[in-house]
Amino acid sequence: MNKLIIKGTSAGDRVITLTEGRSILGKGAQSDIVIDDKLLSRRHCAIDVAGDDVTLIDLSSTNGTWVDNNRIMDPIRLNPDTVVRLGEYVFIHPAGEQHSEAGPEAPESDQKKRPKKRDKKREASKNKRSVPLSESDKIQQLKQDIQRKILEFLDIRRRGALDQMTADEIRVEARAAAEQLIDQGDINLPPEIDRDALLTSVVSEAIGLGAIEPLLEDETVSEVMVNGPDQIYVERNGRVELSDSRFSSAAALMNVIDRIVTPVGRRIDEGTPLIDARLADGSRVNAIIPPLALTGPTITIRKFAKERLSGEDLVGFGSLTAGMLEFLETCVRFRKNIVVSGGTGSGKTTMLNVLSDFIPETERIVTIEDSAELQLQQDHIVSLESRPANVEGTGEIQIRDLVRNSLRMRPDRIVVGECRGGEALDMLQAMNTGHDGSLTTGHANSPRDMLSRLEVMVMMSGMELPSRAIREQISSAVDIIIQITRLSDGRRLVTDVHEVGHLEGDVISLQRIFTYNKTGIDGDGNVTGFHNGAGYAPTFYQELRDAGHEMDREIFRDVEAGGNTG
Repeated sequence: MNKLIIKGTSAGDRVITLTEGRSILGKGAQSDIVIDDKLLSRRHCAIDVAGDDVTLIDLSSTNGTWVDNNRIMDPIRLNPDTVVRLGEYVFIHPAGEQHSEAGPEAPESDQKKRPKKRDKKREASKNKRSVPLSESDKIQQLKQDIQRKILEFLDIRRRGALDQMTADEIRVEARAAAEQLIDQGDINLPPEIDRDALLTSVVSEAIGLGAIEPLLEDETVSEVMVNGPDQIYVERNGRVELSDSRFSSAAALMNVIDRIVTPVGRRIDEGTPLIDARLADGSRVNAIIPPLALTGPTITIRKFAKERLSGEDLVGFGSLTAGMLEFLETCVRFRKNIVVSGGTGSGKTTMLNVLSDFIPETERIVTIEDSAELQLQQDHIVSLESRPANVEGTGEIQIRDLVRNSLRMRPDRIVVGECRGGEALDMLQAMNTGHDGSLTTGHANSPRDMLSRLEVMVMMSGMELPSRAIREQISSAVDIIIQITRLSDGRRLVTDVHEVGHLEGDVISLQRIFTYNKTGIDGDGNVTGFHNGAGYAPTFYQELRDAGHEMDREIFRDVEAGGNTG
């Protein structure tokens, strides 16, 4: 007789007798075997029984059907003791009939009557034995059991006193509940399992951020990338590596996502399957769930830097030279409009923070961002942040709206965290109408590409402007482009500094001021090279000299400046 053991239900293990033919499993009322789990599809998978052969078929489910931790795409034959995961439940197809005492038979309401031949026999097991799961699966199943009992013990979602408790108090009480469950014998821990480490992980997953909590506390980690419950990558020192952390189930990961987005008044579900949010410490979060994320719920976290880097820090890291930093300080102090260009994660915001250090304390600064990351140190700052639409689709405030509004706020400087669209036109107009010294960033792989990107972004504003008029706006507004690149070894460097010139024909002229010259790769895989001047002093340097300012032109000499930074 073919049976299926369902582990993870609140009532304990549950046994279902499989009949000849096909049975549909899912959360929908029309399924033959109804499983109450929000992570399951209405018709999630099918089980075909033909004699002793049992075949599992995924029915294009949202969160997938997993066999031995691998998502199945094709029908697969279930061998004895195969482990199947659907949502937060584990299914076991036991060998022979020795598992029939694993739990109560599923009631008739759970497995609906169908006009099929059914075997009514119920044979008792002679020998009990545990389900042979892998060690990691045992631990994950144990975590799920403890979490469920903690929540039942505390009734954590319905307690009125919870609103008056701090997060730390809730965590302490949950830990005490877990300890009590173990001490009373409600949970049996195998002797080889580290009790303290397991409870810390379980409590964190039950009421905190789960497996990513220790990664967020690790100061060497700059980004956390969760690709489903079983795969968590981190970035350390510019390099991406797979961590040992994992979630106990897709449901646990979904609960963590809910705990992230709920405090900011957002929700994530199949109707709104992707969202941007921010943690309490300022870290940026992007979450995307099925049906868009095929591998399961996915989170990407850009950690908010606790220690703000200075220009001297960047010089010490070899990201630029002291002469280059001196030049950039001159550009900011004398109100040159600067665009920082680079790829994702190249360090554009860090450079923007460094440049902002050179803005005088006497000036009024308005910062505009999608997600607050800038850490300006001046006193006279107005920080603005865009707002996405609410669940009704209203109330959206875009970056462009804030840029236009900032012009009525009497700013001396406008700092836009990143230009991505039509706000580029308003930013260029601000630069051209008396708001010199403004700063922004953009995604591009070179200074020339950045000019093209600005042109495209202006077109995204919806204004029907000729290409030449757009280029004239860009050439007259932008003075300096700083290119930042993340190298193959993970280091982030200023690789080019260009002055933006006038329009020559239909092309905006660019003049290189500083560059980074690669010389090779050493035995450890690190890129070697050096920064040097291009032998060109920008045009405004002569204007400053004529105005009586002492300007050091030696920093532009076409010689190796600052030595090898490899």
